[in-house]
Amino acid sequence: MKISKSTFYSFLLGFALLSQLYIASFKIAIFLQVLVLAIYFALEKATINKRFLATVFPLTLIFSVGFLGFLANSYSVFTCIKDVLHFIKPLLALLIGFLFMKKIGGIKQFATTIVISGLISALIHFFIIFFISGFSSVTEIREFSRDNFLELFALFFLIYFKKFNHQSLFSSKIKNKLIGALLLISCILYFSRTMIVVAGILSITIYGYTIITRKALKTIGFILLAIALFYTYLFSVKVDRKKPGLESFLYKIKNAPSEIFQTKIDRENHKDLWDHWRGYEAARAFELMKDHPSSYIFGTGHGSLVNLKFYAPLTDNYKDKGIKFISELHNGYVYVFYKTGALGLIAYIIFLGKLYMKLYRKKDMTTYFQSGIALTFFFTTLTITGIYNPRDIMALILGALLFIDFNQPPKSQ
Repeated sequence: MKISKSTFYSFLLGFALLSQLYIASFKIAIFLQVLVLAIYFALEKATINKRFLATVFPLTLIFSVGFLGFLANSYSVFTCIKDVLHFIKPLLALLIGFLFMKKIGGIKQFATTIVISGLISALIHFFIIFFISGFSSVTEIREFSRDNFLELFALFFLIYFKKFNHQSLFSSKIKNKLIGALLLISCILYFSRTMIVVAGILSITIYGYTIITRKALKTIGFILLAIALFYTYLFSVKVDRKKPGLESFLYKIKNAPSEIFQTKIDRENHKDLWDHWRGYEAARAFELMKDHPSSYIFGTGHGSLVNLKFYAPLTDNYKDKGIKFISELHNGYVYVFYKTGALGLIAYIIFLGKLYMKLYRKKDMTTYFQSGIALTFFFTTLTITGIYNPRDIMALILGALLFIDFNQPPKSQ
C-alpha cells in the first residue's frame, strides 16, 4: 500500500509533537527533532522562504549572541553545548513545522493532524490518571502529568475550525463531539493554572479582543476586574497549601503572583523559598550579573550557570545532595537576559511583537492563532521559559502556521 506524502509527513509531525511531551530526556528529544529533519532533507529538496528567515531572525540573533559571552569567559564545553541545544531547539521546531507543512497540504490536513495527535495524548493522559496516579487527589494527578498545550490547541482547532473555514473538521458530528469531549475533560484534569490562562488568551484572541479597540479595552478591563475580585476573595480566606484536592490548587493560584515577582526571600525558610522559587532564581541571576557589567549588554553567554548558594533538592535521586549551579531559569525573560543580555531580550520581544501584530494586517485562522501563540509566549515566558521550554510544542505549530500564512492570499472575515 502506497502512503501519500501528506500522510507520511502528518505522521512525522505528530511523532515530533508527542515526542516533545513524552520523551523525558531533553537530549533524546533534540536528537529526534534532528532525525525527522534529516529524513526530510534526505527525501526532499528543501527551499526556505525568505519571509520565514526574516521572521525567525530575532531567535537566530539570540542564539548567536550567546557565543559572545562564551568567548569572553571560561565555561565548560559541556554546559555550553547544553545551552546551545536549548537555544537552537525553537529554531529546529519552527523549521520542522514550516517544511513539513509544505508536504502535509492545506490547513484542514494540518488541523486534523494536531487534533489526532492531541487525542492520542489525551488517551495517554487518561491511562496515566486511572492506572498510574490512582486518581486519588489533585496532587497525585499532577505529579504524573503537567501542562499539555498540544491537547489545548487540538481542542481549539477542533472547535474553531468551522468559524474560520465554514466547515467542520470531521464530517461526523458524533466524532466531533466525542473527540471534543475527551480533549476538554483531559485538559480540565491537568488542573493547570498555566493552561487556564492560555485557554483564556486564545479565546479572547480568536474573538478579536486582543486587537486594541474601545470594545476590546472594555472587555479586557472587565476580565481584569473579575481576576482582581477573585484574588481579593482568595486573600480574604485561609487556603491550606497542604490539604489535598481543590484547596491545594487554589493555594497555587493564590501564590502565583508572588511566586514570580517576590525576590526578597529567606533561604533558610523552606516554605518561603519553595513558594517563591522563580523569584529566588531571578534574584540570584541579577546578583551575578552585577559582577560583569558587560553581561547587561550581551549576557553571560552559553555555558554560564547560576549559583544558588546552596544545594537545592532539584533531582529525583534521593541520594544526590542537590544542585548548586543551574543553567535554566523558570522566568524566561530573566533567562534570555542572563544568557544574552539586552540584545537578546529586545530581539525576543521584537519576535513576539511582530507575531502579535499580524492580526492587524490580515484576519484568518493562521493569523489569529499566530497572534494567540505570541501572546501565550508573552505569558508563559514569565512562568515556564516560553518558547525555550524543553517541552514546548507551540513552536512546531507556529512553524506550520507561518508556511500557510506565507502561501495563501489574504482573506478577510
